[in-house]
This record gives sequence, structure tokens and C-alpha cells, in this order.
Amino acid sequence: MIPSPLDALAPHRSRIRGICFDIDDTFSSHGKIHAEAFSALWDLKRAGYTLIPVTGRPAGWCDLIARFWPVDAVVGENGAFSFYMSEGKRKRIDTLPAPEALSARSKLTDLRRDIEQAFPGAQFASDQSYREYDLAIDFCEDVSPWPESEINRLVAFCESKGAIAKISSIHVNTWFGRYTKIEGIRHLLATSGQELGLPDFDSLLFVGDSPNDEPMFGAFELSVGVANVKPYLPRLKTPPKFLTTLEAGAGFSELARFLRS
Repeated sequence: MIPSPLDALAPHRSRIRGICFDIDDTFSSHGKIHAEAFSALWDLKRAGYTLIPVTGRPAGWCDLIARFWPVDAVVGENGAFSFYMSEGKRKRIDTLPAPEALSARSKLTDLRRDIEQAFPGAQFASDQSYREYDLAIDFCEDVSPWPESEINRLVAFCESKGAIAKISSIHVNTWFGRYTKIEGIRHLLATSGQELGLPDFDSLLFVGDSPNDEPMFGAFELSVGVANVKPYLPRLKTPPKFLTTLEAGAGFSELARFLRS
């Protein structure tokens, strides 16, 4: 399926009550959150939209995002947990039950050792110290870009160990536990949606940029890819339904202007 241009979203605009969005290369641009994108986030908030970042970034980042960004909640580490503010306090919901979460963390220790042995010289993301539930292997953020064949070999290696592995625009994220970003957002809505006054799932739109957003593109009836998703479209069985003309944070801002027009 070929994504439609953003203008084709117009008939559905009135039903959209909230936006779930990836951060890296969807809201940010080349490692920076530009003023235009952050201003667009505030504009959407003032316009009454529910805003929920759904990211592979770590718990340490998500604590800051929940506290300081104009968002209603944040789903982190590819669906492992949600953080949100309530009555001035930062609260959290873990997607996995406690026994499964403990087991998942234990298995990560062994997987890290195995990756280090099988991929000499591999570097974990600079934010790895702030992660609770996953390993992020850097293939282009702070290291020289890996060839695609080596990225795919790493994914296959992690999967051979029983882990889930997903490719973002900068990292291979791998974890144990049968959840994805979509399970994370559904768990948030089911457990705290009423408390936070969140809209129902069918009135949310998702915007992303990379292969690890594919479950979200498929699960949301309304999904948007920023233009830098184009190189990945051939490998996506379920691409976004709509596409911006601009890339990354500029594409996010384009979507925000469209929704408020």
C-alpha cells in the first residue's frame, strides 16, 4: 500500500482527539529538537489535543519528558512502561507483571555478554545506563554507520536468543517480554485512561518514521509517516496511511499545522 498525501487525511480530521508520536527523527531532526517542532507541540496542547510520545528512549529520558514536556503521558523503552504526572507527582505503569519484568531484566545481562562476544567492537547507546528493560546497540548515532547486513545479523542474533529486536533510525533495540509500543499504549489506556481523561484508542493518530514503528502504523486506523520514512517503505508490510512532504521535526510541524487548520 502506498501512503496517501497528508491532504487526504482531511475527512478524518474532526475525529482526532490525540496524537501518539515517536521521538527520534519524527519529532527530532538529526539529533536535535528544533524550536519549530517544540512550538508545534505546545500549539497542539493549547488546541486541546492529547499528546503521548511513544519511544524507544530510556526511563531516564521519559522521567524528564513526563515532568517537563507539554504531554499527557509518555510510553518508553518500546512499550515497557508509561510515565505520567498526576496531582503534581510522577507516576508509572509497567506493562509486564512484576515476575515477568524481573525475569526479563535478568536475561538482558546474559544477552549483553553474548552480544559483546559475537560483535566485537559493538557499542551500546550512550543512554544505556538510563534504561531498565532493553539494550540499545548503536549503529549510527555516536558511531560510524554499520552496513545493513551487519544490522540484520545483529537482529537475527538477538532473536535467536529468544529476545525481540527492532530497528530504529539509530539503534537496534532488543528486549525480553512479549510487548511492543502498541501493547504499551493499550496498557496505558486500559489502566489509567480514565484517570488521565485520555481519549479512546480509535480517536488517536500515530506519527512515526522507521521500521520499529510498523506495529503502530498497523494498529492505528489513522497513522502518518514523516517523509524520511520513504526509504523504509519497501520493507514495511504495513506502512503509514498518510505521508508528510517534510522530514522529521519539520514533518511533525507540518502535521500540527494541518490538524489546526
